[in-house]
Amino acid sequence: MAEVTELVQEAVEHARESRLNSWIALLVAITAVMMALCNIKDGNVVQAMSQAQAHSVDAWSYFQSKSTKQHLAENMADQMEVQLAISPGLAPDLRGQLATRLVKYRGQVSAYAAEKDSIQKQAVGFAAEYDRLNIHDDQFDMADATFSISVALYGITALTRRRWLLVMALLATLFGAFSGACGFLGASFHPSWLTGWLG
Repeated sequence: MAEVTELVQEAVEHARESRLNSWIALLVAITAVMMALCNIKDGNVVQAMSQAQAHSVDAWSYFQSKSTKQHLAENMADQMEVQLAISPGLAPDLRGQLATRLVKYRGQVSAYAAEKDSIQKQAVGFAAEYDRLNIHDDQFDMADATFSISVALYGITALTRRRWLLVMALLATLFGAFSGACGFLGASFHPSWLTGWLG
């Protein structure tokens, strides 16, 4: 009779272990799918960040170019003014040419200043877009990290049969799913305390 009881207990324990492993296998598969989806979306976000950063750098370079041109035009206008001021005896036609050039350079200064304002707004907009996308990149990175941790915990759970490890793995999976969902939905959740600590 003792042998039968032992056989029944072994069969029940084996069934429990088999059921636990089945659950773990299912949870690993679900976690892997979520991890893959988040990785794909994160790749797209990183590409968009690269574009925003490139546009921002280009805009600031263009802004600098306009600034240089503005300074050159200002210098030329100043030279025209000085020339007119120190040469009161210039022939009227030369004085007229200098005055015309002065008006031209002052016009260029105004035009460059207006263009710079527009370019600066674009550059700031691209930088803001980069920062907005960076939040979602961090969300997907957080999801990827916690999914990796949960898969490792599922593996250890399958080996050790410790149910508290299963709970820890589930919590990591849930946090990863939440972080990934925030990235997909464009939510502003950003665990800056954690990303700051890891970064």
